[in-house]
Amino acid sequence: MEVLRPTLIRIGGRIYRKNLIQEQAYHAEEEEDFYAGPGDCADEPCDAFVVEETEKGFQCRVEVPSPLYKYIIGKKGETKKRLETETRTSISIPRPGVEGEIVIAGEQRGGVISARTRIDVLVESVRKKQPFTHFLSFALNQPVVQERFLQFKEQVLEKCSKDPGVSSSLFQNPAKLHLTLGTLVLLSEQEIRKACELLQRCKEDFVDQITGGSPLTVEVAGVEYMNDDPAMTDVLYAKVHMKDGSDRLQVIADKLVERFVASGLMLKEWDRVKLHATVMNTLFRKDPSAEERSSSASGKSSFKERESFNGRNILKLFENFSFGEVQLDSVRLSQRFSSDAAGYYATSGQLTFS
Repeated sequence: MEVLRPTLIRIGGRIYRKNLIQEQAYHAEEEEDFYAGPGDCADEPCDAFVVEETEKGFQCRVEVPSPLYKYIIGKKGETKKRLETETRTSISIPRPGVEGEIVIAGEQRGGVISARTRIDVLVESVRKKQPFTHFLSFALNQPVVQERFLQFKEQVLEKCSKDPGVSSSLFQNPAKLHLTLGTLVLLSEQEIRKACELLQRCKEDFVDQITGGSPLTVEVAGVEYMNDDPAMTDVLYAKVHMKDGSDRLQVIADKLVERFVASGLMLKEWDRVKLHATVMNTLFRKDPSAEERSSSASGKSSFKERESFNGRNILKLFENFSFGEVQLDSVRLSQRFSSDAAGYYATSGQLTFS
């Protein structure tokens, strides 16, 4: 990171710069310090959060998931002590593993606001480094699709097993076939509830109007690859489109992601959702339970360890392979690394079309 061009972070409509402190890392994490840049609200009223007046001065409460407490405390409490010293505040943090509110108190309102701002920036930065815990998905694991997928797998291995890198270990678990709309880092039950509530608001605000309260009939057909060279394929996916030729599925996906990004529960990665169903993935070679990684996930280094496969013949022979039709009737908040009774991902919440 260049000293004269530090990373800028946007929180609550304000922009802050992030300055890296050259200290020894702990738990394989960088310890970072954060200073408000242009738009610093330390010396002016700040409407991004509530500052209460007390008998001894001012205080502010901030909800932070317990797994992130350690980043605010820092190695041997150094980050917390520095924040308190530089902002002339006291910061009360719940015990590890106990969900609650962090309370910032001080004699000066500006000091409390400064401490709160720096904690917000720190939490936002650390959250971006966490592996995702949940994702919004459309389940594609209906029996007819699973059956056709297994036929696809059998035929690929029969006709293309001699192609470099092609093996049975590359294929998706048929019970977990799905479309991913976006990934989320939800670190507490409260954040999971917030995501579920937002799903229901989306249903009322626009989903019911788009679907008319009926399932969407989708055709899953044809295969495509993710990267630039089909001879060095990492991900092969099945394409999906609305049976009636409309773009309703795409509109719903884009609007849902837009709402979740605006709420702060999801990071924006693309201008539009890439609707695809992964059928082969080199990540599965080493870990059959591995899900698709988003570029913001901390596990992105695993891409460097991939052994690609030559997908030229698969793309040619199965260009128009039909995996069948699916009735999509819900969007699920799916939990990563989990399974329900049917073998799909455990559902923390869902939005139904009917």
